[in-house]
Amino acid sequence: MALQIHQLAYFVAVARTRHFTRAAELSGVSQPSLSKQVRVLENTLGARLLDRERGAVTLTAAGEALLPLAQRILIDVEAAQRAVAEVSDMRRGLLRLGGTPSLCAGLLAGALARFHAEYPGIDLQVREGGSRDLVAALHRGELDLALMIDSPQGDDPDLHLTPILRESLLVASPADAPAPTTQARMPVADLRGRPLVMFREGYDLRERTRAACLAAGFEPTLAIEGGEMDAVLQFVEAGIGLAVVPSMVLRTRPTLRGTPLEHPHLERTVALAYRREASLPASAVAFQTVLAVHLTTWGADELGDDLRLL
Repeated sequence: MALQIHQLAYFVAVARTRHFTRAAELSGVSQPSLSKQVRVLENTLGARLLDRERGAVTLTAAGEALLPLAQRILIDVEAAQRAVAEVSDMRRGLLRLGGTPSLCAGLLAGALARFHAEYPGIDLQVREGGSRDLVAALHRGELDLALMIDSPQGDDPDLHLTPILRESLLVASPADAPAPTTQARMPVADLRGRPLVMFREGYDLRERTRAACLAAGFEPTLAIEGGEMDAVLQFVEAGIGLAVVPSMVLRTRPTLRGTPLEHPHLERTVALAYRREASLPASAVAFQTVLAVHLTTWGADELGDDLRLL
């Protein structure tokens, strides 16, 4: 008996959720039907893939070996289906794009408006998240492209990253309150003892801020932590604390002031990423071209000392 794609999909769903009922809900089938198909898969392979004891589901050694292969097969099948479905003139198709919150608001919106005007038949799916979240989604084959932050820790061998922008990080404070410093720039050391609003884990900004503080010899003082971008900016507006944020997000926030940092100057590199082994759909290739054109139209209002094209 040959392996069936839907059986592999059910197995992967159980492996991810470690729960048959939740896996069935995600797969859109009944739990008995899903369980039956997983058993058929096990019989076909001649090995038990899952241990089911006292309500807990764990992978056997055979299951651990099969999981990455099954995930790869499912990704390749979806890519093949999408490649066949897309037509050469791009009248229909799908683009799955990820972006950090700051990039979704400051860069992606304009690029997507241009793309949609040129290719109105392409369905757009956008996922917003921190760079670490986007990297994980790319590895799982859930995104075609992601606008994210190039990690200073080194390249991910499984991802291809094309740097497109370099952006300064600024200290955000309420515009109607005294500035956090009387100088044009604020040394990182001056953040010592200042209450900070900190992003949740998964944001590169969280790690960059904490690393800069530790390098300056102190642990950051947190007024509140765990926020997404909009929440962090609102907390700063409310006067709860300062936050280190990308310069791009402050351009549409007249209620906030941005103060550049020094010693060290903090900046980040924005990159467009995709999996090296992935065969990019035509829609993703087209978006890369549209994004490049969109960036060339940026003028002095968009660019400056805190934002530079690469």
